[in-house]
Amino acid sequence: VDDHEGDPMAANLDPVVRETDAFAMHMEEDPLLRSTIVAVALFDGTPDWDVLVDRMERATRLAPSFRSLLVHPPLRLGPVRRVPDPDFDLGWHLRRVAAPAPHTLEEVINFACTSGMTAFDPARPLWEFTLVEGLTEGRSALVMKVHHSLTDGIGAIQLAQHVVDLQREPADPGPMPDVPPADRTSTARLAIDSISSNMSRTAAFAGDRLRRLPGDMVDLARNPIGAASRSLKVAGSIANFVRPVTHTLSPLMTGRRLAWRYQALDVPFAELRRAGHAAGGTVNDAFMAAVAGGLARYHDRHGLPVEELRVTMPVSVRASDDAEGGNRITLARIVIPVGLADPAERIRAIRSISRQWRSEPSIPYTNAIAGALNLLPRTITGDMLKHVDFTASNVPGFSDAIYVGGARVTAFYPFGPPIGASANFTLMSYAGTCNIGLTADRGAITNPEELMSCLVEGFDEVLGLGGGQDDSVRRPT
Repeated sequence: VDDHEGDPMAANLDPVVRETDAFAMHMEEDPLLRSTIVAVALFDGTPDWDVLVDRMERATRLAPSFRSLLVHPPLRLGPVRRVPDPDFDLGWHLRRVAAPAPHTLEEVINFACTSGMTAFDPARPLWEFTLVEGLTEGRSALVMKVHHSLTDGIGAIQLAQHVVDLQREPADPGPMPDVPPADRTSTARLAIDSISSNMSRTAAFAGDRLRRLPGDMVDLARNPIGAASRSLKVAGSIANFVRPVTHTLSPLMTGRRLAWRYQALDVPFAELRRAGHAAGGTVNDAFMAAVAGGLARYHDRHGLPVEELRVTMPVSVRASDDAEGGNRITLARIVIPVGLADPAERIRAIRSISRQWRSEPSIPYTNAIAGALNLLPRTITGDMLKHVDFTASNVPGFSDAIYVGGARVTAFYPFGPPIGASANFTLMSYAGTCNIGLTADRGAITNPEELMSCLVEGFDEVLGLGGGQDDSVRRPT
């Protein structure tokens, strides 16, 4: 980036937090429902610290949300707002530590897990990066902790492009962007801005409806049955979207506690894609089928076979003109088959269900739905989330190797929050490998090692559809 003057990212920063992000914040009153994303980037060396600091300073200037606080207006007169942090200190958010003995990736992942279970300081922007130095073989790792209200997986990859290089020698990124303005905001000003924002948004909504009214009336007059049918489909889709969940489908993974375990897995991207295509699906369908097969095996080993499980999956609502970064997903609760013995049949079934959900008429209304859910008591929505069996996500990463401060990234492990479920399975593709992170709630999964063994078998089974080798799936060290 050669010229950041008048950068559109700063101009596009909306001070009003989306209702879906406010929902995630409100849920944090229960620690089990925290929406903290953690990722671990493993390097073949140690990044130049000065280069890393410079790149992170640039990234936060290009994404002002990373220099902003999330604040509730007085008496909750309006939605949560982003307020620039006048005391922003990069040194508080970007740190470096020495790896503990025996200096392996396992210690880094354990450190990342403890960080993921720890609440953010609400008086500061909600992110923390820690460079862990002194790993075996001269390696290091960067532990990245970010609240989901700041960005989703795709947004994080977009922002990472301002930090990484495509070659080992750091490139000249050009002039440093200006520091975003950050004046102190008084309580009175916050209240006035919130009331003004509410009035503006109400007026905008009313104006939009008035503009659409003639077209809606013509449509109703020309095709009353079709118009009524579409309205009923939307209403039915919304009802299905918010339908209460009162019990887990799993008879085994029912407990919940704030005691997590992070674990990682490597799967060849080409083999997983080939397996998905062999069954008429995609990489994501093959990923979900492998996870489903692993969970079915885990239940079988405990003598509690299960045919279906409920999963929360993100559906992207990111538009082509959205600013980089930011959280542009909505969460859909989907029931998928896990008991199908044939992995190809499992892939096809999951593909059919996923495609149906991505085209649900309620998807464009999810922000408004979240606004309505924000008005409900936290215990109601929290109990619904805790009856989801697991969560899963697939984040497209970098197709080629990337570098940070002269060190090459060798792996990129994502660890998503369970958000009340028993576990989270997240896949990030990087340089020909699917780096998979598992966040297991120890209240639901008492033996994470056994689950990982079942997960490896699930992936081996799916990869076999494309001719994959039995030793393709491996645990990183």
